[in-house]
Amino acid sequence: MAATFSAHTVIGIREDLSDVIYDISPQDTPVMSSISKSKATSVYHEWQTDSLAASTTANALVEGADATDATVSPTTRIGNYTQIVGKVIRVSGTLEAVDKAGRKSEKAYQMAKAAAEMKRDIETIITANQGQSAGNATTARTMGSLLSYIKTNSSVNGTSVTGVDPTTIGISTRTDGTTRTFTEALLKEVIQEVFVSGGTPTLAVMRPALKQKVSGFQGNSAYRVNTDNSVGNVTVVAGADLYQSDFGVLQLVPDRFMRSSDREVLILDPEFAALAYLRPFATKDLAINGDSERSQLIAELTIEVRNEAAHGIVADLNTN
Repeated sequence: MAATFSAHTVIGIREDLSDVIYDISPQDTPVMSSISKSKATSVYHEWQTDSLAASTTANALVEGADATDATVSPTTRIGNYTQIVGKVIRVSGTLEAVDKAGRKSEKAYQMAKAAAEMKRDIETIITANQGQSAGNATTARTMGSLLSYIKTNSSVNGTSVTGVDPTTIGISTRTDGTTRTFTEALLKEVIQEVFVSGGTPTLAVMRPALKQKVSGFQGNSAYRVNTDNSVGNVTVVAGADLYQSDFGVLQLVPDRFMRSSDREVLILDPEFAALAYLRPFATKDLAINGDSERSQLIAELTIEVRNEAAHGIVADLNTN
């Protein structure tokens, strides 16, 4: 019997390589995506805040009394330094010319990856415990993060903030205290503080483990059941994406790029924060040196915390 000519011995079978590149690296940046965009015109970007005088029952005038000047207070001037973020990619002429699976241009593919990586970096920076710095000829400028600005409405395990010094806001990093169990009472406390200050928080951002903790709070009903009678399916829902507080609904958003220690929950009013760009994302082709192409993706920006009292922080937490 003649041997069957099979794929085991034939020469010339084409390589079977999928034309799709699978990458599950997370790219969602909830804080960066939720806040506004603004324009910076200098490396030190400034804005002003103000507040009304406290309400009082003592506002009563004697009939016929002389007019008395009110106490007038000036605005407060706040600022933050811009930070330059960038990525450089270098691709050989040969690599750009060969036939590749999953992408036509290696340069374009790598630049797209660099853009996604820079967005992740920015999300990490603005949610980190980082103070602003003017830098110098050998040290890069850095922006102050949200944690260095949010002072008024903060629940901490230690000495609470009793006043906000505008000369240090955004400069000093916050001091971490001993961690404590994250409870619903702590969350409600800060939401109330933000509301009393005048804010309208709509976003609560936290690490994934703390998000699971919030889903178990009594106010969210630890167990929910959805029944689809048309197909007889029953789903037990043990998570929550919204929290109905006494002062409005907050969207509960897990953020993979916050500090990995699961230490804090940020209560944000997105209207009162923005990314101020001195230079928006741009690609610069660098000088050719030999048989390769180099390009730099660069941006210069800072976070503009328009009024820190519109936000809050539940700090020094653990997931026990």
